[in-house]
Amino acid sequence: MPPSSCAVIESYKIMGQGRITRLGVWGLILWHFLASNKVTAIDHEGFCSTTTFAYRDALGKAILFFEGQRSGKLPESQRVKWRGNSALSDGKPENVNLIGGYYDAGDNVKFGWPMAYSVSLLSWAAVEYQREISSVNQLGYLRGAIRWGTDFILRAHTSPTTLYTQVGDGNADHQCWERPEDMDTPRTLYRITSDSPGSEAAAESAAALAAASIVFKKVDSIYSSRLLNHSKSLFEFADKHRGSYQASCPFYCSYSGYQDELLWAAAWLYKASEDNKYLNYVLSNQGWSQVASEFSWDNKFAGAQMLLAKEFFGGNKQLSLFKIHVESFVCALMPESSSVRIETTPGGLLYIRDSSNLQYVTSATLLLFLYSKTLNTAHINGLQCGSAHFSASQISAFAKSQVDYILGKNPMKMSYMAGFGSKFPLQIHHRGASIPSIGAHPAKVSCNDGYSSYYHSSNPNPNVHVGAIVGGPDSNDQFKDLRTDYSHAEPTTYMNAAFVGSVAPLLAQSEQEYLHFFQTNRQNY
Repeated sequence: MPPSSCAVIESYKIMGQGRITRLGVWGLILWHFLASNKVTAIDHEGFCSTTTFAYRDALGKAILFFEGQRSGKLPESQRVKWRGNSALSDGKPENVNLIGGYYDAGDNVKFGWPMAYSVSLLSWAAVEYQREISSVNQLGYLRGAIRWGTDFILRAHTSPTTLYTQVGDGNADHQCWERPEDMDTPRTLYRITSDSPGSEAAAESAAALAAASIVFKKVDSIYSSRLLNHSKSLFEFADKHRGSYQASCPFYCSYSGYQDELLWAAAWLYKASEDNKYLNYVLSNQGWSQVASEFSWDNKFAGAQMLLAKEFFGGNKQLSLFKIHVESFVCALMPESSSVRIETTPGGLLYIRDSSNLQYVTSATLLLFLYSKTLNTAHINGLQCGSAHFSASQISAFAKSQVDYILGKNPMKMSYMAGFGSKFPLQIHHRGASIPSIGAHPAKVSCNDGYSSYYHSSNPNPNVHVGAIVGGPDSNDQFKDLRTDYSHAEPTTYMNAAFVGSVAPLLAQSEQEYLHFFQTNRQNY
């Protein structure tokens, strides 16, 4: 791997060149950026620091993680080799094909609601940062990750008013510690219908398919149209047969209700279809909107507000309430804001709640970057938060600090992404990663054997689940690398999905920083 740009330039000087020619500098920049896309911090005196984050590497690994979460028959192009085929009979008891999709976290259950949310976030990243992601040759992999999820949602939507929302018994699954390739726990099926509705799950699935339809519009128009048609049908199902989704409790319970998902889905459908009926729906129901304290698999208000605020800045002034609400959320996230603030750890990490806190950090960071981008596009000079004023660059700088914390700039001096950096979690709470692969250990590892031999083992996981972001440190920036500590050591699909949209904008920023540094300092070379 190429050294950092600072190291290249310093070594060039040391070798007796003294002053680098203008052509040499720009050649070095171009070579290094294309080779590694590393961002190196440069201090106020123009010197290179030792803090370097390979955002390109982080993005690729964050996307690769989804291949390790795949359920079903794996394709020949599968890059995560310690995984094998699994759950090849899902849906069979009711004669439906529910093979595929994703295991949501470190267990072997397929929860449709958070799976759809993950697809929504991945699609949002692909829509907003297509150029940046394509520039580092990750767009094809990202589309593949999205499609693995959307294909499952399409299969799960078996009729206009039927959506399968879960495969596997969460309670039974959590009593066992087995590889997905070995699992023999019940593959119980859960579904919502007009008689037993679940508007959160149906509307989130509608949002996911609408967002994905934009991703595929120019590369597979037939598939894109299919996604959009199913999205419209699911939205109608969610809206006409309203009822809160509780089937996945106690693992995924709805606390915010279904109105946030309905607004979120309508916003995506308006963006995907440009049909004013979805805009009118949002306007007619804007009274549902409220200032959020998180953006998560449960609460979509801030996400919907961000989408609609962008439309406001684009000229639709009827959407001002959504702009006001998302700006209140942004103000709450920003340090030194005079508004009511969300807490941070002593090390500077946003801290919303102890269990899997990084899921809220990554989703908030995603929105901060999107809001900053929206301000720049609209040529707005910043955001007033009480007596404090934040420019777009200040907002994106704080968002960047959250990404950098996750990747290693923190009191523990470790990355919270498995396989990234020199120090990262070795005992992530994940069944497949913690048990030797089928190739290394062909014999079946039973339910109880998994617990006694691997779950409680003090050894590192035999399989590094590259790209997996864990729940993260506690409120004092401390992290105990223990497999048994699922609140801090377990990865989730939606955590990684939000991170993709958080690290992608830094690919562009890194290029701009290189250019700015050398433009302002080229007289020194």
